[in-house]
Amino acid sequence: MPATRPAPPDLELKKAPTQARAVETYERILAACAELLGEVGIERLSTNLVCQRAGISPPALYQYFPNKYAILHELGTRLMQVQNELLTPWAVPATFQLPETDFAASVADLFLKTLALTEHMPAGVWVTRALRAVPSLQSVRNLSHDQVTDMLLLPFMSAHPSADPARAKLTIRLAIDALYAAQELLFDDPSLDAEAVASTMSEMVAAQLCRLRG
Repeated sequence: MPATRPAPPDLELKKAPTQARAVETYERILAACAELLGEVGIERLSTNLVCQRAGISPPALYQYFPNKYAILHELGTRLMQVQNELLTPWAVPATFQLPETDFAASVADLFLKTLALTEHMPAGVWVTRALRAVPSLQSVRNLSHDQVTDMLLLPFMSAHPSADPARAKLTIRLAIDALYAAQELLFDDPSLDAEAVASTMSEMVAAQLCRLRG
């Protein structure tokens, strides 16, 4: 008889903090988890360790989070949101109308800015790894990439209305995942030249998107 798969962990926030003291406790939990994640890794991280670091009791933590994965889910969601905010001034029709060389340079610049932002976020690199390594957290990344795809498709189609929207959407989504994977590679192998990776990846992305301009 095949073994049954364990149920995925509950990622739902139990309640949102409203009063100032509750918000302060909530933020201390997130900060403690981020600190510990970089120190002990995903597997050794526990809610007990988070409570000890935050200086709170387990019941205080469990008011908001059912387990460590729910805390990581919140950290991952915040990281994705901050990363995506970099796209807002970039994701305009004028960007997608740039000559291929200039467009590639703008993608490379955005890639390096996102890389630097992630490295400077508290446990940003470790949160990125958690979103890849923990199956229940992968939806955070997938949802964010879906949202970014839609965000970029609109200005692309505005700049190039004769392009095939389905092909453009697929190409944009693949480009997002490829660029994200390249950033993860840089986190895993710091010996690689970040600027060389950014240049190579951006040229690949630019070539594919420019072919769709029509």
